Amino acid sequence: MTTARPNRPTRPTRVDELIDGRLMAKLDQVDVISRKIFAGKLQGERRSKRRGMSVEFADYRHYVAGDDLRFVDWNIYARLDKLFLKMFLEEEDLSLLIVLDASASMEYGDPDKFTFCKRLAMALGYIGLSNQNRVTLWSYGGPEGEVQRLSNLRGRRRTQEMGAWLLNRDAGGTARFEDAMKTIALGRQGKGVLIILSDFLLKEGYEKGLRYLASGGASGGSSGGGYDTFAMQVLSPQEIDPARGGLTGDLKLTDVEDGDVAEVTITPALLRKYKATLDAYCGNLREFCVRRDITHVTIDTSMDMDTLLLEYLRKRGLLA
Repeated sequence: MTTARPNRPTRPTRVDELIDGRLMAKLDQVDVISRKIFAGKLQGERRSKRRGMSVEFADYRHYVAGDDLRFVDWNIYARLDKLFLKMFLEEEDLSLLIVLDASASMEYGDPDKFTFCKRLAMALGYIGLSNQNRVTLWSYGGPEGEVQRLSNLRGRRRTQEMGAWLLNRDAGGTARFEDAMKTIALGRQGKGVLIILSDFLLKEGYEKGLRYLASGGASGGSSGGGYDTFAMQVLSPQEIDPARGGLTGDLKLTDVEDGDVAEVTITPALLRKYKATLDAYCGNLREFCVRRDITHVTIDTSMDMDTLLLEYLRKRGLLA
């Protein structure tokens, strides 16, 4: 009997192995978008439909007691003997939060899920930095089993810092998805887009964790804490179709996270049952997300990164 073990792929060691100059040049023309219009605390490069104080004039309105006299148009007052207040288009700032699953199961596959997700996180983070968004990265799991965070990066000059942080993330151990999502939900600031990169293959279930993100944390509510949430379910080709992984005969399968062992005999009927079960699981996850205004996306790690970023995620409404 053969014991099936996940492969141990070679990890990137340099930032240019996560994202190269060719892809960066393409991503300079891309931006993260939101289905909502958000009002940020800082001035960014994204124009909103809110009226506020910025550099571009929008309209006038009558002065009322308590308004800031600095914004009165004194030229109009000199002509009409009436007080009017200048209104400006306010520039909108968008936060981008990227959550990386670093549990042991993410090391599986060819291409392996963890390296793929680090490359995807790097590309999405670079898009955010290039557009002057506030970028925060989280990881959960890993050898220490702790939630890690790199907070509030802004501007291209932070690219190397972000890349070094991702390179230092290792997969391993177990992760309590519910606890990690609660921590992340309570730690969010502002409003924006939140992206979870995970296989979502969880014995404990994903429901409680995703509810924290959909409700905005322990305080509840239905606005999702002011975030558009994307659940990106990343699976390897061998998980989608085990026959591509060369699984045959009698096997002893060991769960890399909790050590559970199952002895199976690989047959065509078993493979058909596995694929039906996986399809049902992913379908239930998708329906759960839809009901909570979370966008669910399934990604195969064999997908070309250019195609994923410049075509697929544009169609799914994340990038433009």
